[in-house]
Amino acid sequence: MSAPIAGLRRAAVESVSGLPRQFWWLWTSTLINRLGAFVATFLALYLTVERGYSASYAGLVGALYGLGGVISSIGAGVLTDRLGRRPTMLIAQLSTAASVALLGFMEHPVAIAAVAGVVGMATNASRPAVQAMMADIVAPEDRVRAFSLNYWAINLGFAISSTAAGLIAQHGYLALFLGESTLVLACALVVFFKLPESRPAASTPAGPEDADGGSGSAPAAVSMLTVLRDGRFMTVVGLNLLLALLFQQAYVSMPVSMGQDGFSSVDFGMVVAVNGVLVVLLQIPVTRFIEHRSPAMLLVGSALLAGYGFGLTALAGSVAMYAVAVAVWTLGEIINSPTQMGLVVRLSPLHGRGRYQGMYALSWSIASLTAPLLGGTVIDHYGADALWAGCAAIGTVAAVGYGLLLRSLPGRTAAVAASPQGADAESSQGTESSQGADAESSQGTDAGTSSPSASPSVSPSTSPSSSPSASV
Repeated sequence: MSAPIAGLRRAAVESVSGLPRQFWWLWTSTLINRLGAFVATFLALYLTVERGYSASYAGLVGALYGLGGVISSIGAGVLTDRLGRRPTMLIAQLSTAASVALLGFMEHPVAIAAVAGVVGMATNASRPAVQAMMADIVAPEDRVRAFSLNYWAINLGFAISSTAAGLIAQHGYLALFLGESTLVLACALVVFFKLPESRPAASTPAGPEDADGGSGSAPAAVSMLTVLRDGRFMTVVGLNLLLALLFQQAYVSMPVSMGQDGFSSVDFGMVVAVNGVLVVLLQIPVTRFIEHRSPAMLLVGSALLAGYGFGLTALAGSVAMYAVAVAVWTLGEIINSPTQMGLVVRLSPLHGRGRYQGMYALSWSIASLTAPLLGGTVIDHYGADALWAGCAAIGTVAAVGYGLLLRSLPGRTAAVAASPQGADAESSQGTESSQGADAESSQGTDAGTSSPSASPSVSPSTSPSSSPSASV
């Protein structure tokens, strides 16, 4: 028994070692934020069960929430590059805390819909900044692991909050709104006191294979038009949109479907908590298994698991069967998240990370906008079974898309996370192309990137031009 325990202990230490202190404060802020993620998860149930509105109205409110995210994703991406990661996060978090608290007091359906849009805008505005800061401060060979740990924190908080929120909702939904507002404020305090700015200085030269320019050259300007012209990256964004449409159904269509079948908010809380619990239990060991494997096969497999996992929901007639369906698509989510985020970072140039992350976040925001309308309309007119069959079809299309994309990108099917040298070798194959060249290959030229052995006390914020007050 001692040998397996020692092996588990060694694996756990290896999974968390070598990451800079700033990453762990960012990880802590993420955990605190997700511990209070009540409203988005239970908004559909709040509107249909507590308020008595139709599934179509719940879908409309969810779509406005997504529209707010669409508006903020691009703007927040630009702010992340020009104003800085830290101030963008603070603006987003303070706005989220205020708007979520306000939503809890809204009575009129028009007011609820309008404030929900503001909440969506504020909530999604922090995503490009968080992902860009993580890419800044973590060494290239550790990024897949770092993204996996951050995703683990998201789901650890979600597993706790979804279960607790289902119980709290039995005594009144207002407590959910105020509780989320309070925890988002706590998250902002962590960012304010513990996270220095990580934005690379404007004068930082691009790495040898970075898309910003050649070795030692001044960084080229990156605009949103640059991102749109990057065909490889935009294809990844499009495929992620398909998967995001699937995952959004868990928080919009699944609670509505369960409510129509007579299940309570506690039942839904228990079922959706399976997602968070499985991610907490499996994310780290699965990441250790996949981080050196072909991203092509991983992304294809994850798309199929997601599509057919949601497809299984059509067969669910009990809490247990709903939980089985959730377990299947959760495995796809566990595989997809760190793999895809590693690909996104490698395709993002150093001085355009905020804009690239903003465009990637836009795919999730568009899904938040369209998935509620699609899910609510299909359920109202054709029934829930038709929706779940459509999810299986979308997962199949996404799997085919990933297979074709990664087959056409030589070197992309190799597991470049195995070593910094592997990442550099892979990225060098595409240095003559557009802004899709790998930002990971900068080999220490990235300002703000900390190697595992770097002292945590050395912060990129010591550069005057990387401070929040730097000129735009």
